[in-house]
Amino acid sequence: MNIQSGTYYWPTTLTNAPTYSKLNDDIACDVLIIGGGSSGAQCAYYLAETDLNVVLIEKNTIGSGSTSANTALIQYAGEKMFINLQNTFGESYISKHLALCRQAIDDIESAAVQIDRDCSFTRRDSLYFASYHEDVEKLKKEYQLLKNAKFPVEFLTREDIESLYPFSKEAAIYFKDDAEINPFIFTHGLIEFATKHNVHVYEQTKMTGHVYHEDGVTIYTDTKHKIQAKKVIYCAGYENVELKNEKQASFVSTYTVTTEPINDFSTWPNRTLIWETARPYLYIRTTADNRVIIGGLDDNTIYPEDRDSKLIHKKDKLIQGFNKLFPSIPVKPAYYLTAHYGGMRDGLPIIGQYGEAPHSYFLYGYGDNGTVYSQLLARIIVEDIISGQSPVLPYYLQNRPKKNEA
Repeated sequence: MNIQSGTYYWPTTLTNAPTYSKLNDDIACDVLIIGGGSSGAQCAYYLAETDLNVVLIEKNTIGSGSTSANTALIQYAGEKMFINLQNTFGESYISKHLALCRQAIDDIESAAVQIDRDCSFTRRDSLYFASYHEDVEKLKKEYQLLKNAKFPVEFLTREDIESLYPFSKEAAIYFKDDAEINPFIFTHGLIEFATKHNVHVYEQTKMTGHVYHEDGVTIYTDTKHKIQAKKVIYCAGYENVELKNEKQASFVSTYTVTTEPINDFSTWPNRTLIWETARPYLYIRTTADNRVIIGGLDDNTIYPEDRDSKLIHKKDKLIQGFNKLFPSIPVKPAYYLTAHYGGMRDGLPIIGQYGEAPHSYFLYGYGDNGTVYSQLLARIIVEDIISGQSPVLPYYLQNRPKKNEA
């Protein structure tokens, strides 16, 4: 799958990234993780301090897939408003989901402290503004839902926004205690942590086939070896759909610009994460070395040639969108890319468990806050493996009931 193209900022932040050998023998393990991106690393992190024999294989190098293009806004809110999710799944269901997302952000922070690399985890507030007048009432309802759930949010009026920012919007929700992170260094740090706790990692080792058995799975690799695993966690990112085509998954193309470093952020209070209600939307964040990442303007095409042909135009439009918000902050693009972006049609991520793929978990952490979703799902999967069950696993299975189906 051709998932992305362009120039990449995150890999430049980690010179001499750790490397790992190819698989060079037939092996057996308790748990096999397939995929060395963010979600695979998050699973390895949770499994690292167990007594299980854990192996991870990556067909290229660690973090070389979607992780290198991930803009890594760490938020519990996503593309679909919680009021819409509540209408679909019910109040108690979404209250539990909100609490799990909040815990996942805390878990990311804890992991960032525990690993031996500085992945620039920084708590940031978020501004989610109404792009159009007709969105204001929806924002008010969203705010009330979050406030009732005791989340640290404020509702800002036009006057509030104008007093803080150099732009004017009719209304916004101000989220406190979201975050940002360097996903590439975070992923490498998690993998290093895992290897120090006896997780075995192999790069340049691609799965070429699999056979399911009554008591496990045999995975064949392009190194001409096989792995006998009692459990398999498929963490191949968007390429998971090539292994098991989850019908809830849908794809568009997205675009991102990372600027040259900026000298003055004085008109950008607290360097808040910023996004909007418009579809397609614009979102922005900053980096530890004072760059701006501007992303969005998603396009419905899923064809790489069509996607790539629009990159220069979208890059220019993203810069223009930023300039409208912050006219006094001059920005110059340094890196820009386009990539597949996946979400779930019903708005929640999925842990796929299928009768035709026993002893296996498919981690579909798709959505605007994919890093948060992957942390959440990784924790649930590992809990299910260790304890034999996770009480919250049914919330994220592919056949979870909707409110009108319950």
